[in-house]
Amino acid sequence: MKYFTKQDTFWVILFVTLGLTACQSAPPIKQVSGPILQDDAFPRASDIRIESEKDIFRLDKEARAYVQKTVGRIKDPIERTETLARNIFERLDFDLLYRGDANTTANETFYNKTANCLSLSIMTYAMATEAGLGARFQDVKVPEYWTRREGVSLLNGHINLQIVPRERSSNSFYVYNKGYQIDFNPQTAKEHFIKTELSKNQVIAMFYNNKGADALLNNDRDRAYAYFAAALKVEPNFDSALVNLGFLYRVSKLYELSENVYLHALSSSPDNLTAWENLAYLYAHSGKPEQSAAILARVQSKRLRNPYYHLDLGRRDFDLGKLQQALTHFNRALAIDGSRHEIFYALAKTYYALGEVVETERYLKKAKRKTKNLQEKELYQGELDLLTRS
Repeated sequence: MKYFTKQDTFWVILFVTLGLTACQSAPPIKQVSGPILQDDAFPRASDIRIESEKDIFRLDKEARAYVQKTVGRIKDPIERTETLARNIFERLDFDLLYRGDANTTANETFYNKTANCLSLSIMTYAMATEAGLGARFQDVKVPEYWTRREGVSLLNGHINLQIVPRERSSNSFYVYNKGYQIDFNPQTAKEHFIKTELSKNQVIAMFYNNKGADALLNNDRDRAYAYFAAALKVEPNFDSALVNLGFLYRVSKLYELSENVYLHALSSSPDNLTAWENLAYLYAHSGKPEQSAAILARVQSKRLRNPYYHLDLGRRDFDLGKLQQALTHFNRALAIDGSRHEIFYALAKTYYALGEVVETERYLKKAKRKTKNLQEKELYQGELDLLTRS
């Protein structure tokens, strides 16, 4: 999201630290005191140009012309909605590629033809607005899901967008609530995850948070601070940006500020497992081992039944060369949920690293069967082809 967000469908990026997290019942949260933002600690941040709301949602002349060519002659709002949605889906199928770090504005996404779920939703919102249609962002409550990037565990979130027709005229009102959902990962719709509507400001804050997370991964701390601060000025209690800002403070050895930011996040979101985990990790690094242990002691039960928790632990062990331990975690993930192509692919990679070609091929074939995404099918088939030629 965004945690630091990646692949497939996701937006917010929140740092997940090396440790366990989850609180059956949250420990007491001490009162927050002191500042959240500390501009003096990142003096070059003020030189960073932050995209405005207008920048984020702008479409240029050519992009607007594309929308008008697609639906400009269609008068009926329901037909306009259906036609625009159909054309966007066709564009997704044939032209658009997923890239987890594609945190781009509407106009950039239109031309780059690469996107993550946030940038896709932003582009679609801008196109729907240009077409005179309504649109609403939705936060999809997916289970905690981690990926790895630059050696860091990234906790992913997911959003999508619905396009809805507006009234025919001021004198002709009708109700049409269904809308058309534009989603980079149609599997989320099939699984009936809970969705909540997001405001435009919340989406802008997510955009800034993702940009800040990318900067943090690139070790550009001033830029990261500039974007996290921008996110919090739009949405002061946005816990994803708060947790990321707390991480930035911690790696900058600003421990008191880091603690304050984590406590601020927890005061408004007391069940945020990532905030608790990061707070415990901060305490472990700042001379408070007992407080760290007290938090971590409460952690495991909520995540032990999450396959992605075990998948993340396995990926960490894989990165460290602990291949047998990685296999143990991946098999635990598989025992919980045997429908996830990512788990089969992780097993294939590990067996390949162990030199076990037969098992590698077996799990690659299973990964290919399990995914519904054409790009992933082609990826797995390509690796199978390489395997058979080697």
